[in-house]
Amino acid sequence: MAHTLTPGYSTNDVSAGPKPRMRLMGAPIGVVSEAYAVQSIIDAAEAGRGHWTITANLDHLRRYHRDPVEQGLIDEADLVVADGMPLIWASRLAGEPLPERVSGSSMVWSICEGASARGQSVFLLGGDPGVAERAADVFRDRYPGLEIAGTACPPVGFENDEQELDSIQRQVTAAAPQIVFVALGFPKQDLLIRILRSSLPHASFLGVGISLSYATGDVSRPPQWICHIGLEWAYRLSQEPTRRLARRYLVNGMPFGLRLMMSAARRRLRRGGLGTSWG
Repeated sequence: MAHTLTPGYSTNDVSAGPKPRMRLMGAPIGVVSEAYAVQSIIDAAEAGRGHWTITANLDHLRRYHRDPVEQGLIDEADLVVADGMPLIWASRLAGEPLPERVSGSSMVWSICEGASARGQSVFLLGGDPGVAERAADVFRDRYPGLEIAGTACPPVGFENDEQELDSIQRQVTAAAPQIVFVALGFPKQDLLIRILRSSLPHASFLGVGISLSYATGDVSRPPQWICHIGLEWAYRLSQEPTRRLARRYLVNGMPFGLRLMMSAARRRLRRGGLGTSWG
């Protein structure tokens, strides 16, 4: 195996051409709003030109520096958006502020709304068993007429099983969706996206992490004010106090977050208050 427009969104932003990127500790981050990101995904799906969006948080940036494979995924994506307040704070500290946080858990709704309006099909891949099917029902109820091309839940360990990877690729390719949400967490979801793009080169792909479980209510989504002050990680850890998340947020995340802020501050000092420089 080789491995109609969303209501309220204007095409002017997108048709004007590619948006600039900035770099946070080397990682490319699109200087875009959520509206622009959603519009890019939907427009690419309609034009059949293929698109891959990564919703990056602090852990993505840490992994960008840790592993060349994970770095390659982020560099290869068509659009990387800042799905985490630490990235927004760092951009402001660097004197190159990103417009806003662009959250995958918010975009899944906006994209489904736009796909429904445009008659585009969506495939839901990943999540815990049964989550993708329930999310499909939730999205259909919210957006009547939305076409769900299919759902699938890869078994644990699928990424190390060539037969399972072949089966997933055949199933998704046969459904021929225009937009695919992959809810498996980084980097697993994006490694799978890289494979699926070989047989679905015209589709738009978005890695959405835990977003389908938020949509179904299987996992409680933090209140907006908690997200705004950057404590979504603490809320999730309180809901799911596992060793994996504790290590990710406390052992790895906090020290790297400090490194990110120090890097942003040094960048601003080097620029000396001069004009904005985009990467």
